[in-house]
Amino acid sequence: MLRPPVTIPIAFVQGMVSGVQARGLASDPLLAEAGIAPALLQEPGARVTADQYLTLFQLLMERLDDECLGFLSRPLRRGSLALMSRSAISATTLDVAIRRVARTFRLLQDDVRVELVRDGELAGLSLRFDNPAVAQPTFVHELLLRIFWRVLAWLVGGQLPAARFDFAFQSPPYAGSYGKVFPAPLQFGCQHSALWFEERYLRSPVRRDEAALRAFLADARTQVIVPRRGDDPLAARVRSHLQQAQPGWPDLLATAEALHMSGSTLQRRLAGEGTTFQSLKDELRRDTAIVRLNTSAVPLATLAFELGFADSAAFQRAFKGWTGSAPGAYRRGGA
Repeated sequence: MLRPPVTIPIAFVQGMVSGVQARGLASDPLLAEAGIAPALLQEPGARVTADQYLTLFQLLMERLDDECLGFLSRPLRRGSLALMSRSAISATTLDVAIRRVARTFRLLQDDVRVELVRDGELAGLSLRFDNPAVAQPTFVHELLLRIFWRVLAWLVGGQLPAARFDFAFQSPPYAGSYGKVFPAPLQFGCQHSALWFEERYLRSPVRRDEAALRAFLADARTQVIVPRRGDDPLAARVRSHLQQAQPGWPDLLATAEALHMSGSTLQRRLAGEGTTFQSLKDELRRDTAIVRLNTSAVPLATLAFELGFADSAAFQRAFKGWTGSAPGAYRRGGA
C-alpha cells in the first residue's frame, strides 16, 4: 500500500540550524547539501521533505559530532543516545528506565536535568534547565521532548500515548504545526517543558533486549526526528483513499461513497476531527508536489495533471498559495 508523503514545516528547519548559526557557523552549505534551498528559510509557508529534514539532521550531527546539534554548552557526542538507551533496556519497568535515562543523560552534559514527575493520575518527564542561555531556543525543548518520548515509547513496546505536552515558552507563530509532532493537548508558558502520560504506564515492563536495541539504533534518527502521521482515524482513511486513487483525485461525494457513508456524514465526522475534506486533499497534493519536485525532473504540466489540475498555471497558483513560493524553488538547485 502506498503511504502518503510527509513534509516538514520550514520553522522546524529554521530551529534545527539555529544552534550552528548561534555559534557563528554557516548553515547555507549544509542546507544545500541536504537539498534545501537556503532561500526557503525566508518563506514562512515553505516545507521540506522528510528525507531532506533527516539528511540535514545527519549532516549537522556528523559535522559537529553532537547529537544535540550545538545547542548545549558541550557536545552530546555521537553514541550518547545509544548509551542512554542501553542503560535502560535491563530495567524492569518504565519507572526504573526513566530514572536510568535521566541519570545517564546527566553524566553526559551539564545544562539540563531530566526528572520523573507526577501530578495526580499523570506522570511525566520534565526538563529542568540549569543554564538559562541553553534554554532560550525553543527547538532544544522540542528536540529533547521528542527524543525522550520516542525512546520511552520504544522501551515499552512502541506505545506510550501522550496525555499532554508542556512548553516553557510562549506559543510560537508556527504552533499550528505542532499537531503532527506533539499529538496531545499543549500548554505554553509553563515553568518547565514536560511530557505527560497516564501514571499507570510507569508500571509497564521494559520489553527490549540487546538485539532489539541494535535494530532501533540502526534507524533511530528516523524514528525520533521525523514526525509520524498523526491523523485521526477517518482523516487517515481519507488520505489513504486519495493516495490510492491518484491521479483520479475523487471529490467529496465519491470519497464518501468509497468509504460507505454519505457526503454529509463524511463532512460532519471530519469536522469532529478538526479538519475538512478539502484541507486533506490540498495537504496531500502539496506534499506530493514537494516530494516530486525534489526527487524528479517531472515537467510542471505533467505534475499538474497528476495532481488533478486543469493546467500548469492553475497548479502553480495553488502551489504558491500553499507554500509562498513558486514550484521552481523546490527543484534541486532551485532550477
